[in-house]
Amino acid sequence: MQVGDKVEDFELQNQDGETVHLSDYKSAPVVLFFYPRADTPGCTIESCGFRDAFTQFKKAGITVLGISRDTVKAQKKFQEKYDLPYDLLADPEMVLIKRYGLLQNKTMYGKPVTGVARTTYVISPDTGKGQRLLHVFEQVTPKGHAEEVFALLKENGWTGAKSGAKN
Repeated sequence: MQVGDKVEDFELQNQDGETVHLSDYKSAPVVLFFYPRADTPGCTIESCGFRDAFTQFKKAGITVLGISRDTVKAQKKFQEKYDLPYDLLADPEMVLIKRYGLLQNKTMYGKPVTGVARTTYVISPDTGKGQRLLHVFEQVTPKGHAEEVFALLKENGWTGAKSGAKN
């Protein structure tokens, strides 16, 4: 997916087992951050960063959604443990993760594994031509990432949308 491309709608369950579509948030910018696994050190730092900056995102009318290959139950436990105020979407079958090409070979403790690349997508509101990809953050460093995302949104004037956000 390239910047400017139309982003296809998707359907995943959130931490409460409710079905969520990207199109549910078509009137506001959306930040989709993909993380490898709930309640692991880097994922916790990144997710808590979005939690701590959440008020800024919400006031600016920006929806934040976290996505991993965890189950609904694991997402719920993670959300409750760290008081995360935004939806965590479960993709245990890795349908969206594969669609976005985020599976990658890694080495963990000296052994080859396949994991999810920590990546964030910023998606535009639908202005009649569909929701479009505004920016991609690849090889994300968890600490300070939420502030980095918000700064980009602000710098590009994407923080003034009227909120249609559910969160």
